[in-house]
Amino acid sequence: METIKGKVVYKLSDDINTDKILAGRYLVLTGDEELAEHCFEGHIKDWKEKVKKGDLLVAGENFGCGSSREHAPIALKSSGIAAVIAESLGRIFYRNSIAVGLPVIQGPGISKKVEEGDVLEIDLDNGKVTNTRTKEVIRFDPFPDFIQAYLNEGGLSSYVRNRLIKNG
Repeated sequence: METIKGKVVYKLSDDINTDKILAGRYLVLTGDEELAEHCFEGHIKDWKEKVKKGDLLVAGENFGCGSSREHAPIALKSSGIAAVIAESLGRIFYRNSIAVGLPVIQGPGISKKVEEGDVLEIDLDNGKVTNTRTKEVIRFDPFPDFIQAYLNEGGLSSYVRNRLIKNG
């Protein structure tokens, strides 16, 4: 997978749950763009105006904790977020994010080493995030090959669909 380079659009605190990312009342929506319209609604006032395609989200501990819903990572990805880097991630949120093709990285110390507006380069193959402003490198465990394959193809559904088409 190629390197992801983007601007840290927001740096969030600890314990951001999936209800904050996308309120439960929007779980009836099915379109990716519809979900993106309501991402962080009621929690981050200027989310829709500020987030651009390719932006990065940095958070503290336990990002994506709470309810099991794939709607939350879909809303983030459809908003334009290219990757989430957090001190730690909710386990189900992590799995759902990979399934929908949103790279989510556990980067110890990341929230103390970046600021909103910093540009980061994420090398998924070698497990490192470089802050282009400070030149500091934060290491993380690279994804296993099978997860890399899912991310390269936009998520688990795309991966399976492409395999079925390829194999007739």
